[in-house]
Amino acid sequence: MAEVYRDDHGIPHIRATDAGDLAEAQGEVTARDRGWQIEVDRLRASGRLAELIGESGVSWDVFARRARLDDTARRAYDTLDAESREFVRRYTVGVRRGMSPGRRDHGEGAGDVDAGADAAEFHELDRVFGDPRALTPWNDHDPLGVLHVAHALFSTFPLLLWREHVRVTLGNEWVDVFAGYGDETLPTSGSNGWALHGSRTGSGMPLLAGDPHRMFELPGVYQQVRLACDEFDVVGLAFPGAPGVPHFGHTGEAAWGVTNAIAHSVDVFRERLRATADGYDALGPDGWRPVDLERSVVQVRGGTDVEVEALETERGTIVTDLHDGGEQHGGERGEFVAWSIRMPARANSDLGGAALLPLLRARTAGDVVAAFSSWVDPVNRVLAADREGTVLSATVGVTPDRARDERRLPLAAETAHPAADRGVVDAISVTTVAVDANERPPERAGIDLGWAYPSSHRAERIGELLESLGPRTAAQFAPIWADTASGQAAALRGLLPADELAPAASRVRDALVAWDGRMDASSAAAGRFAAWRGALVRRVAAHPALTPLHRPHGFGPVFDPWLGATAQVAAALVHLVVHPALRDEMPAIVAAALEDASDAPPWGATHRLLPLHVLAGVDGSENPGATLDVDVSGDGDTVRCTGSTPGLTDRAWRGSVARWAWDLADREASLWSVPFGASGDPTSPHFADQLPAWADARPTRITTDWALLRPDTSTGAA
Repeated sequence: MAEVYRDDHGIPHIRATDAGDLAEAQGEVTARDRGWQIEVDRLRASGRLAELIGESGVSWDVFARRARLDDTARRAYDTLDAESREFVRRYTVGVRRGMSPGRRDHGEGAGDVDAGADAAEFHELDRVFGDPRALTPWNDHDPLGVLHVAHALFSTFPLLLWREHVRVTLGNEWVDVFAGYGDETLPTSGSNGWALHGSRTGSGMPLLAGDPHRMFELPGVYQQVRLACDEFDVVGLAFPGAPGVPHFGHTGEAAWGVTNAIAHSVDVFRERLRATADGYDALGPDGWRPVDLERSVVQVRGGTDVEVEALETERGTIVTDLHDGGEQHGGERGEFVAWSIRMPARANSDLGGAALLPLLRARTAGDVVAAFSSWVDPVNRVLAADREGTVLSATVGVTPDRARDERRLPLAAETAHPAADRGVVDAISVTTVAVDANERPPERAGIDLGWAYPSSHRAERIGELLESLGPRTAAQFAPIWADTASGQAAALRGLLPADELAPAASRVRDALVAWDGRMDASSAAAGRFAAWRGALVRRVAAHPALTPLHRPHGFGPVFDPWLGATAQVAAALVHLVVHPALRDEMPAIVAAALEDASDAPPWGATHRLLPLHVLAGVDGSENPGATLDVDVSGDGDTVRCTGSTPGLTDRAWRGSVARWAWDLADREASLWSVPFGASGDPTSPHFADQLPAWADARPTRITTDWALLRPDTSTGAA
């Protein structure tokens, strides 16, 4: 038995008798609120997205089948402990009910209830393709598949493929220019998180806060939800399609939030293959061994079906196209070369599902850290606190035990053995302030698990603001979330010439010199800086020394976002502009780029939100996010993260996909917000009703008093 209530934003508050009923109700409510979204992610996991959306789903389906995402989720489900497996199964039961039409035969809302399968997007695709498609029921393991999809490309392994492309096209010496161990050139991404010990707060109890950074997917990546039963009462952010609240939650007694640790969690191997009568062999440390081969067909709605060969060596699944062997790739004539990945989730048949229930039951910060001992991927830094005043910082998840230099490039499969998992590092107590923002962890070699990291600017800036503002309540965190001070601006303005320039270029230079360095939407100078930066990127990317980078990478189209030369030049721009191969031409490039920026409008005119809806890639369909292109302040490396791709587009396509603050003294003083809304239905008043407050960086207070919530009248769970 379960009851569903809604607050003023349509956020579901679910109350049940036990954890099983609660999981079932969460699944049903999610299916009715986000049916389109969770079905898309379920099909992504099984490599069947093209069956729904046609040609634009093919590249993902090929990757999903090569990586064997669905099989990994099935294995992980089968190996879960009985209680966790039942928790996931009950969620799936709820999803199946929520995706189907039904009736409520009692109370004021008697009548038909909404069905997830009746979402407007499904009807839009039926119109576009002219062939209505029925959805298939969910499998019991599908929620773990959805969780897997959320993180399958969230590790740093695509960047190892980028570094391999740099090695092959420019030479090994260029790898460290784009991603050197000591240089923070990773494309800016990740999350912000901070914790205040009770000695720093007005209540004497801890405060936690932050904001995760991902793509601005529509509907939103996270689902605000409350999950209550006889055992626990938790508010947090769920992944639609998976039970619980694994990343951010507040149980009333304990709370937690995560940031990405930017760890090397997935090994990449350069494989040598040869064809045999019934498949392929792969060369490993012990010689040639048979490759496990699965053949399947991706069915493409409105298009031509695609055959897929999914190969798995003793090291991992091959996720790239096959290349003819040769010296360039380290193979020999008559051989093929490809790249495999060893994901801990697949190697261990574990997607971290055993952490879901213990997190909901956590009563202390220690309970939170203990629950996360079952977490697998991605590797996260966790900040946890409780009402006893304890604040802990921990790094959780599974990584291979690789030396630092083994994280730089793909490993040679013929000599490299799979590595054992690295041991867990103990959590540390926080007695003042802690900040995590994906930076290389200072003075903590035990959790320095990556190779290249984003700039430390966000972490340093948050620390400065916590010190200067001295916030003592969650409500006083607003200036931190809203901060737009650019880190890249200071580095690039050092290129500005002091000598005479053409009038147009001189005006831009003078504006940038006088500028306060804040990427505010209303700022004319910020607009000129962004235009100058974009012009620099394009001109540097076109330099003859970098021409080979633009060759096709050949790994497969799913990796294009990580291997675009212009985007990677933008990430490494501050290092490329002082490189000896470009240094002599840089004064002319800088001056020409200043002229290019002379007519730039204020930043907000071009820096507008780009909601990423799947239908945007389907020709002839109507994109529900097309009208949500509000102007936004911030940039890729600012605390108020609204990242674009300089040199290609100013549209903000990634950034803060939620903001949260957990008050351990008073949960109702906690705050949360998402970019869009609680509903995935474009006709719902709660589809994007949180957008204005999110754009202003103003999270709202959480309501937990049941008497202030309204009973749900649209789902069968109530």
